[in-house]
Amino acid sequence: MSDPKKEGILLVDKEKGRTAFYLVKVLRKLSGIQKIGHAGILDPFATGVMVMLIGRPYTKVSDRFLQDDKEYIATVKLGEGTDTYDCDGSLMHTSQHIPSLKEIEDVVQEFQGKILQTPPMFSAKKVEGKKLYLLARKGIEVERAPVPITLTTKILDYSYPELTIQVSCSKGTYIRSIANDIGEKLGCFGHLISLKRTRSGSFHLKDCIDAKSLGEPSFSYIPYLRKTI
Repeated sequence: MSDPKKEGILLVDKEKGRTAFYLVKVLRKLSGIQKIGHAGILDPFATGVMVMLIGRPYTKVSDRFLQDDKEYIATVKLGEGTDTYDCDGSLMHTSQHIPSLKEIEDVVQEFQGKILQTPPMFSAKKVEGKKLYLLARKGIEVERAPVPITLTTKILDYSYPELTIQVSCSKGTYIRSIANDIGEKLGCFGHLISLKRTRSGSFHLKDCIDAKSLGEPSFSYIPYLRKTI
C-alpha cells in the first residue's frame, strides 16, 4: 500500500540528455511507488519544467495538467534544416541567406494568436493508428492535418545564425515545428538547437528541484512535494 507522505506533485528541472522515463524510473526507486506519471514530455535534448505525478491520486488526474498552456525559451539555428526539425536530426538543407532583424521581426509576427500548425513527421502523433515517427524512420511521409494552436512569440536575442525566442503556447504545440516554419518563411531554413520549458500551467522553473539532486543518496524529495490537485 502506498504511503500518502510519499505521494504528490514534484516539480523537476530536467537536465539535458535525460528522458522523461528516466525521471519516472529514478522516482520509482526513491519512492517505492510504481504509479508515477508526468504532465507533458520533454525531448532528451530539452531542459526545464517536468511536472511529475507520484501516486495514483495524482496520476489519475494527469489529463487536467496536460491541458495546461506552457512557456519555453527556444534557440533556433538558421541556415540549416534537419529532418526532425531539431538538433537530433540529419542535416537536409542549407542556405547562405542571412536574414535581417527586420525580416525576422516580420516573420515572428505570423506566430501570434490563433494559427494552424502542421505536426512534424518525427512526433508521437498518430495518423490512422500509426505513430508518425515510426513512419518517418522508414522514410515515409504522410499528409498531416493542421491543428489549431494559440501562442505568443517574442524575440529575445538575434545573432546570426542563432535566434532565441520565448514562446507561450497552448497544449499540443510543437516548438521544433515553429523553428522549422520560421526558417522556411525566412527562406533560409532553421532547426531547434536548445529548448527550456520555463512554465507548465501555474508551475514555474524557479520552483523546480534540480534533477541531479534525485541521484544523491542523502536527498529526500518528500519536503518538495505539492499536495494540491
